Amino acid sequence: MEHVSMIIVHNSFFQLESELTARHELQVEMKKKESDFEEKIQNLLQEKETVAAEKQRITSEKQNIEINSSLLSDEIALLTKELEELKKKMKHVISSTSFPSQQPLPTETESHQIPGMSGSPPPPPPLPGMSELPPPPLPGSPPPPPPLPGVPGVPPPPPPLPGVPGLPPPPPPLPGMAGLPPPPPFGIPMPPPPPTLSGFGIMATPTLPFGLPPKKVYKPEAQLRRTNWSKITVQELSEGCFWVKAKEDRYESDDLFAKLTLRFSTAPTKSKKQPESGEERNQAKKKVKELRVLDSKNAQNLSIFLGSFRLPYEEIKNAILEVNEAVLTESIVQNLIKLMPEPDKLKMIAGLKEEYNELAEPEQFGIVISSVSRLLSRLNAILFKIQFNEQVENIKPDIVAVTAACEELRNSENFGSLLSIILLVGNYMNSGSMNAGAFGFNISFICKLRDTKSTDQKMTLLHFLAETCELQYPDVLNFPDDLNHVEKACQVSAEILRKNLDQMNKQISDLQHDVNNFPSKTEEKDKFVEKMTSFVKEAQVQYEKLRMMHANMENLYKELGQYFLFDPNKISIEEFFTNLRNFKTMFVQAVKENQKRREMEEKMRRAKLAKEKAEKERQEKQKKREQLIDMNAEGDETGVMDSLLEALQSGAAFRRKRGARQGNKNVGCAMTSLLASELIKEDALGAKKPRRELKKDDDVEVTEETLDETTMGASSRQN
Repeated sequence: MEHVSMIIVHNSFFQLESELTARHELQVEMKKKESDFEEKIQNLLQEKETVAAEKQRITSEKQNIEINSSLLSDEIALLTKELEELKKKMKHVISSTSFPSQQPLPTETESHQIPGMSGSPPPPPPLPGMSELPPPPLPGSPPPPPPLPGVPGVPPPPPPLPGVPGLPPPPPPLPGMAGLPPPPPFGIPMPPPPPTLSGFGIMATPTLPFGLPPKKVYKPEAQLRRTNWSKITVQELSEGCFWVKAKEDRYESDDLFAKLTLRFSTAPTKSKKQPESGEERNQAKKKVKELRVLDSKNAQNLSIFLGSFRLPYEEIKNAILEVNEAVLTESIVQNLIKLMPEPDKLKMIAGLKEEYNELAEPEQFGIVISSVSRLLSRLNAILFKIQFNEQVENIKPDIVAVTAACEELRNSENFGSLLSIILLVGNYMNSGSMNAGAFGFNISFICKLRDTKSTDQKMTLLHFLAETCELQYPDVLNFPDDLNHVEKACQVSAEILRKNLDQMNKQISDLQHDVNNFPSKTEEKDKFVEKMTSFVKEAQVQYEKLRMMHANMENLYKELGQYFLFDPNKISIEEFFTNLRNFKTMFVQAVKENQKRREMEEKMRRAKLAKEKAEKERQEKQKKREQLIDMNAEGDETGVMDSLLEALQSGAAFRRKRGARQGNKNVGCAMTSLLASELIKEDALGAKKPRRELKKDDDVEVTEETLDETTMGASSRQN
């Protein structure tokens, strides 16, 4: 039953949390709409002001234009009047002056000539010793003929100046070499170039020294292991060395080459001469392929990952192209990003595509995966898409917790009442000091209340306030219930929250940039752009909601700082709500400690009362015994003895132990007579003992209360 109730409470708590989150999201959306509406109103008002200012400007310009127009009209009228006057003066001058007979108007060319001069100025005279240059040809006329032989024309170039040498002669040919042949006369073809090797333009190989023939170029059927030796070049040979005399060609045979290929090939070869035995086949299977590009450590890690993945390389490639999140889990994508070879190494591996079967598994995987364009960008984008919802679910509860905590603290009347009580007590305690008459206090002081102790060092100011609220203001004790989200809010770091939001925004922007600039797909299965485009739109909507919720949270915290008068820039969200949580815990603990203290005091009071009562009863019994002794001292023992004998005979003076025995009647009678005789003897001797000690058997015990009752009965009968 308790388990069911716990489940119900748990479900109701999560339901309340979801409702609170939805409420904050709605509040943010409402604030966004209000801000948009206000922004539109402001824009309209600004447009209205702009239009009014433009209208005023146009009106002023119009007035200026009208003024200028009137001024120009006045100037035009004035100029017109002056022109009319000038015309009248010209007519008057013309009419008063007599002109000769009219001459024909000069032509266009003549009108530009000075009287008494020809159409163009004469050319300058020639320099001394030079013939006169011919005049320039007229426009449209044919060019002048070349000068005839013997007719002086253009003078030759002048000789070089004294002290300045002319062009140097060409250098003489080097010794042992003929001079450069003169160029062939015009019309004779050039001689053919020297012969080349194989028609590729490569010069023929020079002759090897010491009559050595060139080495053969072998082409084995498979790639063989390399011999790590130091090669001796032709330049290092000497005439009498061994390598000049060595003739390795005589040992050449096809059988030798076949065995070399079989034993030392890096990949299994297909032997055409004889089938492999079972043992040789097993050895070929066990042979490890050598790595060409990757180092052994990275290749081993990649090999282990691919072995645990257990998917063909083509399916992994297709899953990346299709953005298949059913295959590409978060851990798989993270391992791919971590273990993927670098782009330059992938490019080198891609060049070994023709030797795919001869490569190790990690390099085979590299060949398959290298055909995916922008591989690393794809993997990072896929990982961001997989982790995006988790990032949102990590950020949103923190924002909601701080927002709810700010609202709860601002709206809690019980917490406000407690602060008022603290202010009252503090001002009273600080009376007569510099801190007296305070209108408020720094809210961080509430965590220091327990530092102030009472005079007897048994109580702190916090315990006093808790007790005062419990006795006089019990509603104030409920303020911890008003601050439900303080515990979660104190765990939120505003700096980390802001960094996470900035990182999310950067990742969305980078992904948007990659999608916009992504090359066109070369394979039909490539759905990266299609899926990432829709994801980017959804991510931007979610980020915008988170950004607005975060802005609302920051505004509420700033308003809280203004409400309680503390600087939100100096006191972080985490620090403020941590202090509040600590005070809440200390106050509840103080209430519990006050209850325990009161219970302990009640127990001590009851114990004291019980002790006083026991002491009073003891004193009364002592007084009764003293009265009995006084009566015995007077010698009146008849009533006492009668009562004692009566109690002994009735058995009231005895208290039986556990387990009654048979035959106690006879023992009781014997004991009665014995006690009676002892009492008579002691009374006769006048013993002055306040208490009589009676011998008793193991099975019988006499109590003091029975003796007291017997004494009291005897004294009453005597009276």
